[in-house]
Amino acid sequence: MRIQLITIGKLKEKFLKQACDEYQKRLQAYTKIEIIELAEEKCADQPSDAEIEQVLRKEGERILKTLHPDSFTIVLAVNGEMVTSPGLANKLDHLTTYGHSHFSFIIGGSHGLSKEVYARSNWDLSFSKMTFPHQLMRVFLLEQIYRACKINRGETYHK
Repeated sequence: MRIQLITIGKLKEKFLKQACDEYQKRLQAYTKIEIIELAEEKCADQPSDAEIEQVLRKEGERILKTLHPDSFTIVLAVNGEMVTSPGLANKLDHLTTYGHSHFSFIIGGSHGLSKEVYARSNWDLSFSKMTFPHQLMRVFLLEQIYRACKINRGETYHK
């Protein structure tokens, strides 16, 4: 299994970077993981709808250019499907069993994702109906991928 994590924006806080580094290190025993940070488009503090649309379009173009062509693409979306940790593990295991070996998880920027990125998505995944900072979602996602790998190998992991 090969995982690509595509995210808009860089991690700025040292403590979040340390947490991500730790989960990346742990994941090396289970999968190859690549984190791709794409630039966040700049816009006004109070952008118009047209400005937001332009930001999403530009970020979306960069995301789509980065995607592996055979990748099963999963976007993190507030309105996506919510699953339990074992449910995520089962979904990844099922997809791997039936021929998918490359997965791309996408975390959008502060304005979300373009409709073109959603159209390319194979699965919209939600962690909650709440909104979280996209930098923090990277930590959550890496931890859940790690947990899924542990579950799928039958290894214990704290609850």
